[in-house]
This record gives sequence, structure tokens and C-alpha cells, in this order.
Amino acid sequence: MSIATFGPGGNSDLFYAEGNKSTLQSPGWIKRFGLDAFEYEAGNGLTAGEASLRAVGAKAKEHGILMSLHTPYFISLSGVDPEKRLKSLDYIQKSLWAAELLGADTIVIHSGSAAKISREEAMALSKDTLEKVAEAVGNTSIRLGIETMGKVNQLGTLEEVIEQCHVSPIFAPVVDFGHLNARNIGNAFPDVDSYRRVFDTIATSLGDDYAKHLHCHFSKIEYTKAGEKKHLTFADTEFGPFFEPLAEAIVREGVSPRIICESDGTQAEDALFMKSCYQAALARA
Repeated sequence: MSIATFGPGGNSDLFYAEGNKSTLQSPGWIKRFGLDAFEYEAGNGLTAGEASLRAVGAKAKEHGILMSLHTPYFISLSGVDPEKRLKSLDYIQKSLWAAELLGADTIVIHSGSAAKISREEAMALSKDTLEKVAEAVGNTSIRLGIETMGKVNQLGTLEEVIEQCHVSPIFAPVVDFGHLNARNIGNAFPDVDSYRRVFDTIATSLGDDYAKHLHCHFSKIEYTKAGEKKHLTFADTEFGPFFEPLAEAIVREGVSPRIICESDGTQAEDALFMKSCYQAALARA
């Protein structure tokens, strides 16, 4: 039986507090901590060289850690400046190069801004960019994940991400439950069924395999009427979403997502909490 897997996005504060200094140490540390996955963060740009990336990938393989990579934040799928938008192709191709060295099966791409133009214009531009990406990349075994976003003025509702994924089978949704909750002012996931609808919507729109092996992000996020404000830790009790209903939804749906925790500094500890909730839900089933 396929099961859900869990891990941190980047290195937690605890990783460094315990004396670790290099991401080369991350796979072994994550394994000892009781987790299964690691998302390599290149949001501020991909600066590591081939030897470093290859070494991290070898350690991940040694310890059985599933790898993904978050692409640079400055990728602009819907940018109105053609030169900047087409530069995104280079960033995505470099991210795929890095992912291959890391042994990563997924890269995560932000879905684009709609701050200065209409959502329709932004969507048209983003799909044009993604068509060019698909043409440039060709057939790849690495999933190009399009992420749901937390700010209202960004592309990134679940429906918009699904529409972007229809451009090519190489694109897959990355559902950030905290982002969806933030852009819906905390009302996105009141119960188990609201989480189940995410998997059902993806299965209906893109196919069962996309839903079963969904790549996810999860964290509690503070929000305003404009959506996402900042990532929190699971110690926060004011803002959601809450993971326990999602654990139940995963078990009831029979899916096996990979869930990357993006808590602010406690991503490893909070990922382990999620894994324990999921295992408890499995035991009750």
C-alpha cells in the first residue's frame, strides 16, 4: 500500500541548533528525525554548483529521502515584460538540471501575479509561458509543479492551477493548503470533506494519478483581507488551517501525497507532528 510521506521545506532551526552546518547533512538528519522527504529551497536563486547538488542527491538516495526542489521566486509566468517572462524559461531549465542532480522528482513553480493586469490577461500570459516551457523541456520524468498561492492578487486558486496544468501532462498541481486557506480568509478547510474535495477536484479534472500522488505544502499562515501575510508555526492557535482533518481525508480518499511543511523555523518538528497524526488516522481506519 502506498502511504503519505512527510518532510521539511529547507532546514529547520533545530537542524542548525544541533550543530549541523551544511545541507549535505540534511538527508541523514531528516531520516534520523523520522521523516521521509526534503524540499531543497532555491527560492532566492540557485547558487549551488554541480558537485554540491550531486553530493546532496547521493546522500538523499543513501538515506531513502524523497527529494523535490522549489524554484526561484523571481520566475514570472505572467509577467508583462516579455524579456523577463522568457527569462523564466532559463530559470526553470536550470531548476530541472539541479533537480536531476539532486534526484528530485518534482520542482515547484509559483503560478504568477495578477496584480497589475486582469486575471484573464495574467492567465493567458502564464499559459503562453508554460507552452514555451513544455516545448523547451520536451519529455521529462521530473514533474513541473504549479503551486496554489496565498495572496488574492496572485494567480493560484486551485481552479487556476488546474487550468495551467492542462497546458501539458508534464505540469502537475502543487497544493499549498495554507495558501488556499489564507486567500479564502481562513474559510477554506472547515472540515474533512473540504479537504477531500481538493483531491476529488484534481482527480476529476486531471486524472486519478495526479490526485493520488499529489505534492503538497502545509503550514499555518497568518492572513489579512489581501490573503497571505506570513508563515507561522503549529504552536499558533489563531490561524489555520489545521492538519488533523486533512489526515482523515487522506486516509478516506486512499491517496498517498507527499506533504512538505513550510512552518517558520519548525518545519521538521511540525512535519513529524503531521506524520504522527496521519499514522493515528491510519490506525483508526
